[in-house]
Amino acid sequence: MGVLYEDVVVIRHAEKPGDPTVITVNCPDKTGLGCDLCRVILLFGLSISRGDFSTDGKWCYIVFWVVDKPTTRWHLLQKRLLEVCPSYFSTSDIDYYRPENQQPKEPDVFLMKFWCSSDRKGLLHDVTEVLFVLELTIKRVKVSTTPDGRVMFLFFVTDSRELLHTKRRQEETINYLTAALVDIIISCEIDLAGPEFTACSQGAPFLPFEITEDIFSLELPNGRPSGFLSFNPVSVTMDNTLSPSHTLVQILCQDHKGLIYDIMRTLKDYNIQVSYGRFYASSKGSCELELFIMQADGRKLLDPSKQNALRSRLRMELLRPLRVGVVSRGPDTELLVANPVELSGRGRPLVFYDITLAFKILNTCIFSVEIGRHMIHGREWEVYRILLDEGECCSLPRKKVEEGVRNRLMGWE
Repeated sequence: MGVLYEDVVVIRHAEKPGDPTVITVNCPDKTGLGCDLCRVILLFGLSISRGDFSTDGKWCYIVFWVVDKPTTRWHLLQKRLLEVCPSYFSTSDIDYYRPENQQPKEPDVFLMKFWCSSDRKGLLHDVTEVLFVLELTIKRVKVSTTPDGRVMFLFFVTDSRELLHTKRRQEETINYLTAALVDIIISCEIDLAGPEFTACSQGAPFLPFEITEDIFSLELPNGRPSGFLSFNPVSVTMDNTLSPSHTLVQILCQDHKGLIYDIMRTLKDYNIQVSYGRFYASSKGSCELELFIMQADGRKLLDPSKQNALRSRLRMELLRPLRVGVVSRGPDTELLVANPVELSGRGRPLVFYDITLAFKILNTCIFSVEIGRHMIHGREWEVYRILLDEGECCSLPRKKVEEGVRNRLMGWE
């Protein structure tokens, strides 16, 4: 069985305004493919309004209906979706999967260091938007403001095009930054990152106990305390009577940006295969999913303890896909945003982009930023610590800052 290269990922654009664009994927199957595809779609800022999945365990057929955006680079999206599909030249069982000893090479990390003569509202988002357009993935960032008002940026990035080691690509990046910051940029340097990346990636050596206990709690609430996102109850049920070989998982919940990605990454982390599924999001913001799943060994999920573990994790990921809180850091105010890291080591796409956009909309300056990874309660988290400008945070209520960032991250703006 094989398909032509151009038929692996097909994008059919909406015929009239308001209609969704349809993305069809037809390729060899692998555990976690749905997660990888949804992650790419989320990376391009698109929302999935409907989805259908089907596979025989070797070959899969997936259809996504996505909400169109005028700025979407569809050709590039198609290319990135193709890259996560198993080899589209496969014609036998032998080639369906990548051998374990041929894992993709880890991309090189580069340090972008540049200075600006002054700060301004939305400056960090302007820089982040340039990097997004250039397909430079932000791995870590440190931003600090000097007493004389100058701003130093340290961005640790990887290049989706794998060309940042070349002079031409570096010049392109610097030119884009200069055009966006023409009135304030002082200097810009790009080099291959060294030991400083490891030091930066660790973040602060520890997080305060009260923060880890509140924001990173893995316990499901009895009611709906502050910080939980769903206004309606989340329902996750499992049924082993409707299929001789699969467990049916039914989910009813409130929609948010990246919902399908959150579900699929959870199933991928649990090494669960989806043989058939469908998803629908209504115009009123509610979502319905039906997934026929099996374990990696091809068996149904019958163990009650495994069922409870998966059900609890799915409910938690739907109630709190990201953790957002505003806390005191001495005399200052700090925003914390945290998202769980996939077992593959990848963080959630566009988190920093949405955070900086929220602050730009709130017309609030950022004094400093730290991004690091922490092991908390047995899970790895990517933690964003944003220290608000002292002159600005006093004029904006903490609750408004927290709600503004959360709504942007969840697509409720």
